[in-house]
Amino acid sequence: MTLGGLFDLEEMEERIANLEYQMTEADFWDDNQKAQTVISELNDVKARFQSFQKIATDLEELMVLYEMVVEEPDEELEKELAESLATYQEEMNQYELEQLLSEPYDANNAIMEIHPGAGGTESQDWGSMLLRMYTRWCASKGFDVTYLDYHDGEEAGIKSVTLQIKGHNAYGYLKSETGVHRLVRLSPFDTANRRHTSFCSINVMPELTDDVEVEIKPDDLKVDTYRASGAGGQHVNKTESAVRITHLPTGIVVASQAQRSQLQNREQAMATLKAKLYQLEMDKKAELASEIRGETKEIGWSSQIRSYVFHPYSMVKDHRTNYEVGDVQSVMDGDLDKFMDAYLRQQLS
Repeated sequence: MTLGGLFDLEEMEERIANLEYQMTEADFWDDNQKAQTVISELNDVKARFQSFQKIATDLEELMVLYEMVVEEPDEELEKELAESLATYQEEMNQYELEQLLSEPYDANNAIMEIHPGAGGTESQDWGSMLLRMYTRWCASKGFDVTYLDYHDGEEAGIKSVTLQIKGHNAYGYLKSETGVHRLVRLSPFDTANRRHTSFCSINVMPELTDDVEVEIKPDDLKVDTYRASGAGGQHVNKTESAVRITHLPTGIVVASQAQRSQLQNREQAMATLKAKLYQLEMDKKAELASEIRGETKEIGWSSQIRSYVFHPYSMVKDHRTNYEVGDVQSVMDGDLDKFMDAYLRQQLS
């Protein structure tokens, strides 16, 4: 078993030394944005370096345990070896997954939007199920979740939700979730207990740092204020502190009600708008590249990325990678890593 190809130890040590040297320079804090970028990069490189060191140490301990079993077979030692090997394999899979997150902005925080499709209560309830799934996944990663904008469904579920997800590689992981998610189940809202199909769209964007320039003209903005209410309808503020911004040229609408002051909400809404405009530009470039390559895009179902089937059988299947599992409940409880892993590995092929 080798770690070769996954990590260039000398290169990482050199990068750490270089970044630490930059932090000792007298004018380091003269440019605060640049300083924060350097610090963020240093933390990222150190995290990768420490992960490698742990992998290497665990491998050495595993080899020692293996040699003990070979020299003196023992049932308890063999059981310990099997358990340690399984744990190490999971650790390696996680390590490899983190190494795949090397695209621009993968390390950034993420902004996630959840929008139920047509279908009223059915789709809105499906939206709340996905919201629970993603917040549970975030909790398992130690990521912080802030509700930037939240609107309850008319009878159940949600009309729409915008989340800010803070954590290292949050965008890198969650970018795989962008697209339409399809649910098939026996409806709890149908008195005849018939099978229903519901759809919900997920959009994930990187939260951009100040050094990324996106041109936004003040004259292109329509700004509205309103009273904020929290997730689930809990009252947050009696004043009109929530802010909604419409970008007139594109029709993009963003909002924030998470902060206490109108100024803070405006800043957060502008950050979300910046991310959406950047994503829009990237999508245009990707579409143009596809046209140049002569690729065609199917109409209708092309954006459907995953199906969650509760009835007549139990299955969750990703239509891009064909990865599927039969344990729907574990997925709905936030077990999404294997789907993300399959998607990231497919991007390399």
